[in-house]
Amino acid sequence: MATGLKALPFSFGAHFLALVAAIMVLVWSIHFRGGLAWEADNKNLIFNIHPVLMLIGFIILGGEAIMSYKSFPLKKQVKKVIHLILHAIALVLGIVGICAAFKNHNESNIPNMYSLHSWVGIGVIILYGIQWIYGFVVFFYPGGSAEVRRDSLPWHVLFGMFVYVMAVGNACLGLLEKLTFLEVNGLAKYGSEAFLVNFTAIATVLYGVFVFLTILSQAPTEDDYSYSAIS
Repeated sequence: MATGLKALPFSFGAHFLALVAAIMVLVWSIHFRGGLAWEADNKNLIFNIHPVLMLIGFIILGGEAIMSYKSFPLKKQVKKVIHLILHAIALVLGIVGICAAFKNHNESNIPNMYSLHSWVGIGVIILYGIQWIYGFVVFFYPGGSAEVRRDSLPWHVLFGMFVYVMAVGNACLGLLEKLTFLEVNGLAKYGSEAFLVNFTAIATVLYGVFVFLTILSQAPTEDDYSYSAIS
């Protein structure tokens, strides 16, 4: 299925939404939640690293990696390297973001892995890592045969789309979970911080939508191994 439209306008929309979401999560973490720190007496500052890295590092960079085949009028091999590197950075930052959540819990005597958000999050990061390793081995180095790459590509794309949908959904689930905790502990339900968190989630979902509109549209140049329309 394809939109029949050019991918570039959708990618610009995605970039704009990425900027908006990044600004909002930084304002939330720094202005409303007090800032970021890996070592601090206030353990909440450690936790604040988690939403920042998961949204900016994992969701946004991961989306940019997915769109790289449709956003840039570059040669196939160059786009492949960009795709690989952006996904690698997203994966590393996602792992660091998860470590920040565990560090906060351990130093605050909060149990780990008790929520649906945490269960799905661990599953997503594992699947993301598997997807990256498979893509590296089959499509980059040492590289599979032309037949293996051709047969693997549709499944690689579909699996990547599935993992990314799960990641976006779980990001929203995490924002909801954190906001619920804050509201239970006295945060105004109709206050500016609550609205900011909700709008951050909306921007995240819209970013995901524009990522998919981009990859389902026509790339600036056609090549044999880019993300092609799935029929």
